[in-house]
Amino acid sequence: MNPKDDTRRDSAVRRLDALSYVMDNSIPLPGTNRRFGLDAVIGLVPGFGDAAGSLMSAYIVVQAARLGAPASSLVRMVLNVGIEAVVGAIPFAGDLFDAWFKANARNVRLLRQELDRPGSTRKSSTGVVLAVILALVLILGTVGWLAISVIQALWQAIT
Repeated sequence: MNPKDDTRRDSAVRRLDALSYVMDNSIPLPGTNRRFGLDAVIGLVPGFGDAAGSLMSAYIVVQAARLGAPASSLVRMVLNVGIEAVVGAIPFAGDLFDAWFKANARNVRLLRQELDRPGSTRKSSTGVVLAVILALVLILGTVGWLAISVIQALWQAIT
């Protein structure tokens, strides 16, 4: 890999680190050494919050695929996003889970481990990137359907 590619890769990983930090660890919990991020906060907005958080998480996985992360790590990343998205769709309890699980931080850590291991990454494949995007679209669609179902059930219980 030439130095220009290394610089681009390092710059991309720094951006993903920053996004992960904002989404998962940017807000200290007073009186503790615990932190949470905007993912848990925006998740409090029914439907929109979970979708927005999942899109940010999906962005990290797509960028990992573009950076050449191996399929095994990409599958783990997609599963992390899926778990957080599905459980996160549960009102209030899901937001607490988001604050604890921190899929974005997990995924950036996985990416960094792969990038630090010589020979573990390779040139990204359009097919792999498209497969990751398809898997994430399926997850987001399922979460959207679950969110709509929960909101409808809550509305029916209220009225």
